[in-house]
Amino acid sequence: MAPPLPNGDAQLRETTQRTEQVYKGHFLDVRRDVVSLPDATTATREYIVHPGAVMVVPLLDDGRLVMERQWRHPLGRAMLEFPAGKLESGEAPLTCAIRELAEETGYRAGEWARAALTHNAIAYSNEGIEIWFARGLTLGARHLDAGEFLDVVCMNLDEVERLAGLGELTDAKTLIGLMWLQNWRSGRWSLDWQPTPAVPTCR
Repeated sequence: MAPPLPNGDAQLRETTQRTEQVYKGHFLDVRRDVVSLPDATTATREYIVHPGAVMVVPLLDDGRLVMERQWRHPLGRAMLEFPAGKLESGEAPLTCAIRELAEETGYRAGEWARAALTHNAIAYSNEGIEIWFARGLTLGARHLDAGEFLDVVCMNLDEVERLAGLGELTDAKTLIGLMWLQNWRSGRWSLDWQPTPAVPTCR
């Protein structure tokens, strides 16, 4: 539940009258709600229920960033992104971040810092993505899921910023991670670093 707006949000609130599950697949859970609006009329809201996800901004000791190129079918193109993945049932976000970084890139981190929670599609999904930073990286073996294909690339911040400025880097979560990185490096925003938990979390 989001906190109320400073001047209250009662004049904006919608109240759910009934909910229908329209479609349930391997990944998507699509709902249709009928809601009461502030003026006492009703409307229909269609949205996707999502278990949540994490994204990792991995920092190499030489200042480069570990990123991925992965084919995204809805867009019909390969996208440049920071490593990310969906939370498994009951999984803590940091556990997921450690697992996804190792599985997708082969890197393990010595330290982690949580940056923020971002909601990337508020008009049609409840998905929340936690942004984590990782440093003190060491490279090991990758363990991609069946049917998962991606290239790991290490890029300088200047090059990533150039691609963003040209409109060639368009993934929303990656752009938010880039914003966090810029503000942290400039000293405007802070990160609270912690050692990687000792309990193994990678599958």
